Amino acid sequence: MQRFDTIYALQQYLAPLRHSAQTIGLVPTMGALHEGHLDLIRRARQECDVVVVSIFVNPVQFNNPDDLARYPRTLQQDSEMLSTVGTDILFFPAVDEMYPEPAQLRLNFGELESVMEGAFRPGHFNGVGLVVAKLFHIIQPNRAYFGQKDLQQVAVIRRLIRDLNFPIELIRCDTVRETDGLAMSSRNRNLTEVEREQATSLYKALTLAYDLLIEGQSPNQAKAAVTGLFAQLPTFRLEYVEIANADTLQAVSELQAPGQTAICIAAQLGKVRLIDNVVF
Repeated sequence: MQRFDTIYALQQYLAPLRHSAQTIGLVPTMGALHEGHLDLIRRARQECDVVVVSIFVNPVQFNNPDDLARYPRTLQQDSEMLSTVGTDILFFPAVDEMYPEPAQLRLNFGELESVMEGAFRPGHFNGVGLVVAKLFHIIQPNRAYFGQKDLQQVAVIRRLIRDLNFPIELIRCDTVRETDGLAMSSRNRNLTEVEREQATSLYKALTLAYDLLIEGQSPNQAKAAVTGLFAQLPTFRLEYVEIANADTLQAVSELQAPGQTAICIAAQLGKVRLIDNVVF
């Protein structure tokens, strides 16, 4: 596995690979890797000649300085994990490499900015869009792999690719879960032992809403049931539960076509903010 921490060295290494028409797959991460990340890399390994994984804790996408400070940094452990799943290139730039001066550009993703994560984390998707656009320009991948757990982020990247005409195929991969249903996330490391047991309530709530919709209840009825469930869980602060179109993330009043309805949830548990979703 080749390791690079500068843009110039990475681009010099990639140039002959690109000129020889090798397919490049990119898996952007912020590190603190888990099985969900490795699943993305394995998918990229199957579909691409060259697999690039980036590790960069992007300060521009954090609207909460405490959240940025708490985000786990485990580069050595991550590097060891990456070498076991066929990663060809690890790119781990410092902040001043990616942002030699403060970013002035502002991206606005329209209606995606006003719902769910956009509403609760102002400026977050501007930061996501900036860093992903930088990575796309630097690496010029043929395919980019993102996990469904961050479904709204996937929608933002899809908009970025379409509006800026990046010649990149976006691959959305299924959420990887623990055996008790909890969606794998780097932030799970910050849960206490008790909170880790309680965190399964997110998936239970999603399952409840899913079952109610299957039974024929309306999205509003399913949302009310989830809200009632969290009213009985005082350790949680429910931020939102939404039933939305899986591409636009706009709320819907009835089920969409197969694969187009998403149940999305976010809640604060102690100092950790958890998000999850399921797609019909």
